[in-house]
Amino acid sequence: MNRLRIGLVGTGPWASATHAPALAGHPDVELSGVWGRRPDAAAALAATHATTAYADVDELFAASDAVAFAVPPDVQARLAARAAAVGCHLLLDKPVATTLEAARDLAAAAERAGVASVVFFTLRFAPNTSAWVAQQAAAPGWFTGRADWYGSFYAPDGGDPAFSSPWRAGRGGLWDVGPHALSVLLPVLGDVTSVTAARGAGDTTHLILRHTGGASSTAALSLTAPVKCAGLTVELRGEIGTVVLPSWDGPGEAFRTAVDGLVEAARTGTPHACDVRFGLRVTEILAEAEARIAPA
Repeated sequence: MNRLRIGLVGTGPWASATHAPALAGHPDVELSGVWGRRPDAAAALAATHATTAYADVDELFAASDAVAFAVPPDVQARLAARAAAVGCHLLLDKPVATTLEAARDLAAAAERAGVASVVFFTLRFAPNTSAWVAQQAAAPGWFTGRADWYGSFYAPDGGDPAFSSPWRAGRGGLWDVGPHALSVLLPVLGDVTSVTAARGAGDTTHLILRHTGGASSTAALSLTAPVKCAGLTVELRGEIGTVVLPSWDGPGEAFRTAVDGLVEAARTGTPHACDVRFGLRVTEILAEAEARIAPA
């Protein structure tokens, strides 16, 4: 079978470290080109992976069967809707957008065009964690769950500034790590039927969620936790006892699995569980949480 031509939109650290190497090295993919808002960065990244740098994003779409995005969410939503309109399948980052209007417009554009989509929720693609989620989703009788994601990215002595961005600093842990928490809780406990939210220290947000399966869950989401207390825990309690999410090895292998998922969805027409509609649902829940804690 012919390889799927996938173009890359974005030239930042994630595009350089994760997206471009995975696409260029995938046996079923041809990296069809790169476009970025900085032409010099696009040229350098394209040269590293022996592909074409495009000055016009629409020319990249025309040369591609699918497009992967490594840009801020609301830039992604706008450009991905354009890509879908010309028939390109979509490999999206989370969140798909940070406004309901943009997320809904993107999902509608993908549906109208009939294109496949995959949203890169890391824990749903990393081998250890994706297998764990599938196992727990098949188990009955969950009582409650919790997802605590205490990042120290914006702590004074925290993360790598190269990966900082205005949207992440402005929207905080709710929008950056909140999608990860929801991507694990929803397939196991069911869709969310009610949301309670409150602010904590720094950018920390606390959620209390009710699920269609009858269980409740909580989430603590932060990018400003002190470095010494940072960490990730997902725990479920139910009839089979207490289970805890296993560790995972980072985004590289997980992103390659996401590429596998898009290739399969594009070839078969079978929607992926983490498609743009799931990405829209996550955005709806985050937007509701944000509204609950907005100043009066």
